[in-house]
Amino acid sequence: MKTRLLLAAALLLITPLAWSQQHAYVPLENRLSAEQLQQVGLSAQQLQLLNRMLSATEAATSTSTPSSAGVVPAPMQIGLEEGPVHSRVQGEVTGWEPGTVFVLENGQQWKVLKGQMRLRNRLQAPEIEVIPGIAGRWFLQVDEDLPKARVYRIL
Repeated sequence: MKTRLLLAAALLLITPLAWSQQHAYVPLENRLSAEQLQQVGLSAQQLQLLNRMLSATEAATSTSTPSSAGVVPAPMQIGLEEGPVHSRVQGEVTGWEPGTVFVLENGQQWKVLKGQMRLRNRLQAPEIEVIPGIAGRWFLQVDEDLPKARVYRIL
């Protein structure tokens, strides 16, 4: 536990103030490889919390100090900073349960955290939408008439 907290603190320190004023926040999943994320050992909830904390810190810093272009970014709305992801699943989908990984054509990988569904018919490379929710939650929708799976991005 101490190692995880020390690593989280180190991650907070490696993002320089100058960098945060020039760039939009990039989630840790996009900064680190899957292997590095596994070494850190944070749960999905801890990773989401750390991303929210880092993003909020960065947003507060950038809104209190105008960037070099003189533009002050809009305040962050927790969980709504990114839009939906539209893509296709690679391969077929027969259903999902916690632990199921969806590999998308755009290279992203999303893992089911909550939700379970068995499809009557197999779907070959279905179009999907990954929709942002409140507080950093994400939901994968295979069909608008089916329940959504709560997911988190692993790559």
